[in-house]
Amino acid sequence: MLVRDRSQGPPAGSGPSPLQSPAASLDLEPPSIPLPDSTSTGSSRSPGRPERPPGPWAPPGLEEALGALGLEGEREYAGDILAEVMVCRALPGGALPRTVTPEMRALVVDWLVQVHEYLGLAGDTLYLAVHLLDSYLRTGRVRLHRLQLLGVACLFVACKVEECVLPESASLCLLGAGSFSRTELLRAERRILSRLDFRLHHPGPLLCLGLLAALARSSPEVTLLATYFLELSLLEAEAAGWDPGRRAAAALSLAHRVLDGAGARPEPPLYSPAELGPLEPCMARAALRGPAPGRAAVFLKYARPQRQGTSLAAVRLLRRPQPGTP
Repeated sequence: MLVRDRSQGPPAGSGPSPLQSPAASLDLEPPSIPLPDSTSTGSSRSPGRPERPPGPWAPPGLEEALGALGLEGEREYAGDILAEVMVCRALPGGALPRTVTPEMRALVVDWLVQVHEYLGLAGDTLYLAVHLLDSYLRTGRVRLHRLQLLGVACLFVACKVEECVLPESASLCLLGAGSFSRTELLRAERRILSRLDFRLHHPGPLLCLGLLAALARSSPEVTLLATYFLELSLLEAEAAGWDPGRRAAAALSLAHRVLDGAGARPEPPLYSPAELGPLEPCMARAALRGPAPGRAAVFLKYARPQRQGTSLAAVRLLRRPQPGTP
């Protein structure tokens, strides 16, 4: 795990690298699943999602929530913003390619979390990078020893969307410990853009969480714990099939129940308990797993004093006997 101060920049020839195989260009089979337009909000809502009224829809307190997020000037468009951010398509259902297991995917995402933190990148960059990785994995097959190259190329593309200052491609190659060259990285970037048809816009769950936490007037402690649960979900392959709004709502609901009691849930209730039911146990299991091999980066990141030892507290609170339990 990387422990250097971010401000020092990446040292030459060092960095995390769980996959050491030399990488060439991505070897892919023809795409089998069409990639949806992530901005569409038509009839492709997730199963169980309640129907919303046509046109902009705004729950009570949305304008005030936007003000709390520093978006006072956007109150006129509150309903449109919510529709764009919260009603977003999930990736199409389907398993990972046969050559990629959930453990292999988690290993690459875990490495991306380390690189992301080491470079001091924005939070949305990590979520977009993992979204691009999952989108690409659903368009064709990728050989195992190409996964690290694919992951860092997705991070490179995400940086160009979200960051003001880009990391050098040569620095990313150094963090890969020589497993791919700059030419191979740029070639992988072109393949990603071509296969995804340049569909890079994705309102990530981190933005959804900010809106939901502001709507619910969640405390900073609840919001931090929800952010931890949300980032843990990046390691879970099944979470790629969750739409961003529902994933963020599940993380916030679980955080409220862990900190405020079994019956506590954020208000207003934009999702029913049945809608969040399959998601919350997955996040709780991930938190209880702790720093497992190949899945330790998020736990260690949130165990530090700068994040108030949130991951350590989450394990303790989740193991706490619930009221009425014998």
